[in-house]
Amino acid sequence: MLRNSIKSHLMPKCHEVQSVCAYSSKLDAIREKLREGPGLSDFIPEDRPKNWEEYEGKLKRERGDSERLRLPPWLKTSIPTGSKFSALKDQLRSMKLSTVCEEARCPNIGECWSGGKNGTSTATIMLMGDTCTRGCMFCSVKTSRAPPPLDPDEPVNTAKAIHEWGVGYIVLTSVDRDDLPDGGSAHFAETVRQIKIQSKEILVECLVPDFRGNRDSVATIAASGLDVFAHNIETVERLTPFVRDKRAGYRQTLKVLATAKEINPDLITKSSIMLGLGETDQQVEQTMKDLKSAGVDCVTLGQYMQPTRRHLKVHEYVTPAKFKQWEEVGLRLGFLYTASGPLVRSSYRAGEFFIASLLRDRKADSL
Repeated sequence: MLRNSIKSHLMPKCHEVQSVCAYSSKLDAIREKLREGPGLSDFIPEDRPKNWEEYEGKLKRERGDSERLRLPPWLKTSIPTGSKFSALKDQLRSMKLSTVCEEARCPNIGECWSGGKNGTSTATIMLMGDTCTRGCMFCSVKTSRAPPPLDPDEPVNTAKAIHEWGVGYIVLTSVDRDDLPDGGSAHFAETVRQIKIQSKEILVECLVPDFRGNRDSVATIAASGLDVFAHNIETVERLTPFVRDKRAGYRQTLKVLATAKEINPDLITKSSIMLGLGETDQQVEQTMKDLKSAGVDCVTLGQYMQPTRRHLKVHEYVTPAKFKQWEEVGLRLGFLYTASGPLVRSSYRAGEFFIASLLRDRKADSL
């Protein structure tokens, strides 16, 4: 009798099994949508060589090499032009808004701002100005110990601009502001609230700093009404002290991601890894496992590209085939979604397509 009671307690109930099966089926349907939607090839200009396997150039620097590696063909992008690109740039300037697209010299800026093949212009807004209090060795954003004060109109101006674009998914990020008591978390959260006031249906992803690991600041963001909480691990643990500012710790990043999920379990959490800095395969896989253990749902992997001669040199240009392998590892580890490719960045439209589908299905189920 006791044995039967214990067995019945431990075995999943019928409705629980049905719920898990329904969720799994829905996830498969979303992944199928994604396969039919944009992929890496959608962000590669038509005239770019596709015979990557035939490239004979040097892809990895050896010990003692002082010369920079030549850019392989799969990473060459067109100079941004076009009326949509210019119009978006003018609008951002008129509202005194910054974008990480420009400040971080993203190689996809021409594709995203001009609208690409789908005709929808997208940009990742960078809040709290264009000057960071940290100096990571991979990032070209300006740095200062005492950046200008926050613009009190920025939350409203950002919301207005996004409303005028008419997009369904927006990514907000920011510089680090260690000079502010809360790291700027209240300002960030107010921007999310203003966006939701202007556009109730829009999905908001926040790619946030670590706020020095402060739980209250993380909670401020996690409870702001956002849909996706993103914070980048950037690189493997061994390279973190050489790649990131000394105030940005590998374990601190994992804690921030885990804390956000603990505070708001409904959030989708996301992180990103740069490849080509000298990491090993074992270290990359361990980083992905650490992110999964911290409750991260989605992960992106992309190629590190040296923004200026002052920054870290590229140790290796990772091939598209290798990136495909990392996508398969992400699937095996159980991430909801893994975006992996040479030109993939934290804000990657194919990934946003998947996350948007998942979130809208969740909302439909809750009605």
